[in-house]
Amino acid sequence: MNWDTLCYSIATFIAGIFVLDYGADKFIDHTVILGRRFGISPTLIALLTAGAEYEELAVIIASILQDRTPLALGNVMGSTISNILGAFSLGLVCHPEKIHIDSSAKIYSSILSAVATLFVVLAYFQQLNRVTGGLLIAGFILYLVSIGVAIYLGVQEPLEGDIDGNSDSDSDSENEESENSPLLNRRPPKRAIRHIFQLVLGLLALSLSGYILAHSAGSIADCLHLSGTVFGLTVIAFATTLPEKLVAVVSSSRGEGGIIVAATAGSNIFLLTLCMGIIAVVGIPDNRTDTFIWVDLLVVWLSSLSFTAVVFLGPSRLVGLVFLAAYIVYIVMRLV
Repeated sequence: MNWDTLCYSIATFIAGIFVLDYGADKFIDHTVILGRRFGISPTLIALLTAGAEYEELAVIIASILQDRTPLALGNVMGSTISNILGAFSLGLVCHPEKIHIDSSAKIYSSILSAVATLFVVLAYFQQLNRVTGGLLIAGFILYLVSIGVAIYLGVQEPLEGDIDGNSDSDSDSENEESENSPLLNRRPPKRAIRHIFQLVLGLLALSLSGYILAHSAGSIADCLHLSGTVFGLTVIAFATTLPEKLVAVVSSSRGEGGIIVAATAGSNIFLLTLCMGIIAVVGIPDNRTDTFIWVDLLVVWLSSLSFTAVVFLGPSRLVGLVFLAAYIVYIVMRLV
């Protein structure tokens, strides 16, 4: 084992996490600010930012470009598991009181179970190809359209507050402008250019972090003689879902339980449709020993069904502790 290469790769991996967190914060915060300035529905913005794994997409694209598709596959499945058994469980444990679940949360959780079931069936029978990948991407587009229609019809309840627990220095000045004014009847604010620049900066940071994490993770996996799928399922998935875990803890401490459910369901739908669709379109290796393992597929499916059941039956701290314990056991078993 080359210890110098291993230590350097670990240090680079840690640095990549900081760049990832910086890019995600910049991108999400200024997306929200620009949306408010131009009169876009805050509900739509909250759903698209809380439920979109932009950092995961950056890592996946970087992994594919470096010909490490198993790493991207493991990252998708591992992040799906981590969002439920890791981030969602922390949200339940930290929530000060009973979480209120509205009808829209139940609808999205049901959609997640259906999508997870479809993914597991396609993966187990090796039917993830360009055709089914295109269908998954189309399903994601349909999902976005359904959110917009639901908001337009007044079905979805607005989500309030900053979904990442962060604030911007200009947030107070945003309240001085009417958020409901039509875009065509308003002159674009002078500071919008600055927020656009910050948004682009966040996107560049996400792209850079994706390259850093994918390359360093591949080097670490090679040094430790781990398969790309296993490393993506555990270390990469845990690292890239750190922002989601932070969102869950902060939102729960503020009593905003609805955000936890929406973020978890939306994130996993994003992962299993758009991200997995992109991987399938590019091409999945034929070597099943380094791609899909039935145990991991089973955990993805059972965790999604359990999440839906908890949403319908009512979440509690005890359920959160059970989920968290199950996640720790899963990580240990995959690394041993």
